[in-house]
Amino acid sequence: VRVLHLKENIASLARLLASTSHGGFPVVCRPKPDHAGVFQGTIKRLELCMLLENEHIFEPETNNESFSSCPPLSYEKIRVEKLSNLSRLTVLLNRYATDPRYQQLFINLEPYINKSAMSVQAHFSLQRTYIIFRTLGLRHLTVVDQQNQVVGVITRKDLMPFPLEERLRLQLAPQ
Repeated sequence: VRVLHLKENIASLARLLASTSHGGFPVVCRPKPDHAGVFQGTIKRLELCMLLENEHIFEPETNNESFSSCPPLSYEKIRVEKLSNLSRLTVLLNRYATDPRYQQLFINLEPYINKSAMSVQAHFSLQRTYIIFRTLGLRHLTVVDQQNQVVGVITRKDLMPFPLEERLRLQLAPQ
């Protein structure tokens, strides 16, 4: 599972977006530096792309978790249905991933994540998961363990009838 943190490095975020095609990502927060990340919500790929087009919200790393008083972007500014200029985004991602100064810059994702995102426990019923997907029209669903740490993501592809039946058959077949 590829998770993001509330305070995310620009260069690593650019590399992640360039190397994956995931439509959304779980966002975690570490309560203490030596603890594992706890699920906070999700953020969509398109929203991340729109955030990366606004360099003025990037900030240098600080020792504490707080960010300066840079006001967050408005909902209208990051909420889009489709990217208008994919080639421009590709150039930006490449620059962010290779330019050393972006290694030192971070973005605060907290104002932009969906904090009411659905999640299910790791041993949740497959039938109920399918019903949740169908009735809520989800694209992805975060799977967490008992400590609310992300252990997986279920997508619509995972619940398609034929691949699902095949995986279940293989899982249940005697070794």
